[in-house]
Amino acid sequence: MNAFSRRGACPALSKPMQTGDGLLVRLNPVAGGLSPKLLIGLGESALRHGNGIMEVTARGSLQIRGLTLESARLLAGEVGALGIAVRTGVPVETGPLAGLDPQEVADPRSLAESIRAAIDEAGLAQRLGPKVSVIVDGGGQLVMDAVTADVRLVATRTNAGIQWRVSVAGDGQAATPLTVVEEDAARDITVAALRMIAEKGRDAHTRDLTERQLTSLASWHSFAPPSVLPDISPTWGEIGNSGDGSVSVISPHSSTSSIGESRGASTISPQVGEMSGRTEGGAKERFPLTPSARSPVGIFELAAAGHALGIGLPFGSMPAQKLIDLTQRAFTLGATEIRLAPGRALLVLGISPSACPALQHAAATLGFVTTPSDPRTRIAACPGSPACASGQIATRDIAETIASENADILDASLTLHISGCTKGCAHPGKAALTLVGDENGAGLVVDATAKALPAGYRPGYDAARGVSGVAAAIRKERLRGETAAACLARLGAAGIAEAYRQE
Repeated sequence: MNAFSRRGACPALSKPMQTGDGLLVRLNPVAGGLSPKLLIGLGESALRHGNGIMEVTARGSLQIRGLTLESARLLAGEVGALGIAVRTGVPVETGPLAGLDPQEVADPRSLAESIRAAIDEAGLAQRLGPKVSVIVDGGGQLVMDAVTADVRLVATRTNAGIQWRVSVAGDGQAATPLTVVEEDAARDITVAALRMIAEKGRDAHTRDLTERQLTSLASWHSFAPPSVLPDISPTWGEIGNSGDGSVSVISPHSSTSSIGESRGASTISPQVGEMSGRTEGGAKERFPLTPSARSPVGIFELAAAGHALGIGLPFGSMPAQKLIDLTQRAFTLGATEIRLAPGRALLVLGISPSACPALQHAAATLGFVTTPSDPRTRIAACPGSPACASGQIATRDIAETIASENADILDASLTLHISGCTKGCAHPGKAALTLVGDENGAGLVVDATAKALPAGYRPGYDAARGVSGVAAAIRKERLRGETAAACLARLGAAGIAEAYRQE
């Protein structure tokens, strides 16, 4: 096994990452799911070699915590002995119900596999940073809108049939749209974008690409044969169309105008303005948004008259023994496979609709999330103290108290992040409210990340009471029909901080 990875890298099974509570490994089964027997085996390995904590991440990966370098080696050996093949290389992710969902627009698995093969053939995995990723979303009941990626491919129905919307750098709402193309072109544009990133170095992402490069990606499918693809790069990646219709790769030092410059209609396909989401004047327009993403918690009808039951892990974490107990109960009820789902959930396949209530009851008794309205789904909380040596506050205890006492203000508009330290591992992005532990206690950050300067402090043990003060202010000031987030915006950072600090 290699030495453990630095923070910020992806902690693969063969390269665990150092965290505050020991080493952490993350794995994604190649098969997409695990049999109950295999998941129980993983849980038993986590008990033997880690601190007994297992997690499902926001992206739907499985994590095992609290390992040492030696125990991580033993764990890897046991995973191999169980016959669990795990994905390596650039993550090319599909939805948890890919190929099973009767409502999906297209099965994304073949496109995802062709992208993986093209990445391997091009040798890009070694040249890209560990956080570079691709989403291939076939649509359906569980879309991937909440998951960020460097390249997003989303199946859509058009007059020409099933095509793929290509966008870059973000989640389903924030990503920049490029074009709508057939499957083969979607694959080629994806690999072209990854080549551009690789040319910029291992810290680069699609957000670092220039407007000129994005325009060349959006225009590429209109005229470039596959043989041109290897030449796409930040240096020799601007593709033009010569006057006789042949394809040329234009050097940035060439006197010939390149894509995006006023040179005549032959430079950019007429479809680009319409299909890439860009107006004729060059301003960016968003693709029509997909319907709001459904929670992975609940019952989902599958093709071939099957069903899946989604069960959430509170704050993405659960003791391995409870996960084993749940899996054993699922097996007795007929479960054949358990898949990991973005949104920190498990999807149990194979049980009948009549058996779902029994498994939901067992899950609720064990402390799992069994309804989409569970207030714990609105809270992102890292392990915190004492589980993590970096944690300054008991994040999970605080989260449980807030969820039980203030469920009414934890609506769909509000995200509460509780971070044991300023690293913000559980929710790297901005949240409406963030509690962060540091040497001064539990700071409250408004509409920012855990790294921002807190607007107010309370002792760590008293943080939940401070949030109850904010909740009381929301109840008092909220207008009819107003969301919690909108009310917080009206209260302002100063008003929120005052409510948090009040005794």
